Amino acid sequence: MNTFTHGWGMGFGWLVPLLIIGLLFYFLQDKNKTKEKSSAQDILDKRYASGGIDKKEYDDKSKHLKEQELKR
Repeated sequence: MNTFTHGWGMGFGWLVPLLIIGLLFYFLQDKNKTKEKSSAQDILDKRYASGGIDKKEYDDKSKHLKEQELKR
């Protein structure tokens, strides 16, 4: 009787290769894709909040962005 074909090794032998493949996929994926990208409106809000643009320019560009969003 062969004792190596019974027990835990028989049922979970597929687990180690699956874990290795999963870890490789995790570490090789593009880290830039996981970062949240800022929307154009977020960037515009930050520029206005920091004083980079005045209220009129903010309103004009915000209106333009909303129009572009409606066209999509």
